[in-house]
Order: sequence, then structure tokens, then C-alpha cells
Amino acid sequence: MIRLNVFIQVSESNRAAVLEAAKELVASSLKDKGCIAYDVFESATRNDVLMICETWKMRNRCLLMRKRSILLHWFPKYRNWLP
Repeated sequence: MIRLNVFIQVSESNRAAVLEAAKELVASSLKDKGCIAYDVFESATRNDVLMICETWKMRNRCLLMRKRSILLHWFPKYRNWLP
């Protein structure tokens, strides 16, 4: 099993849009084979921090490489939102 915690720092002006995009990523990822859990969380102490927590049942490296390609597609689309 692999668990990843990905922290995203956002600006106040784009926080809502980034959160909505992250929710789309979560919905898509939950459908992936081998996904045990996938969610986005908001920090209770910092308004500029979100976290994506992923848990994967990894049988081989193929799934990880597929996930990497999805994230590489997702990130450029939204990177201009990051501070």
C-alpha cells in the first residue's frame, strides 16, 4: 500500500477554484483501479493550505505511472492559480 499526502498552497483569490478542481480530481481518482481512498482536505489553521490524501493498493508500477500522467495533465491547467 502507498499513501501520499500532497499539500497545495493557494492564494485567497483562487482558493475556491482550486478546491473545486481538486474535487474533480478526487472524483476521477476514486474510479481508478487500486484506489483505496482519495480525498481533499482543508487546513483548520491555515486558509492557504489544502491537502490531497491518496491511498493506493499497489501491485505494480503501472498504476503509479498512470497516476503520474494524470497529475502532469492536471497540474499545468491549474498551476497559474498557485501563489
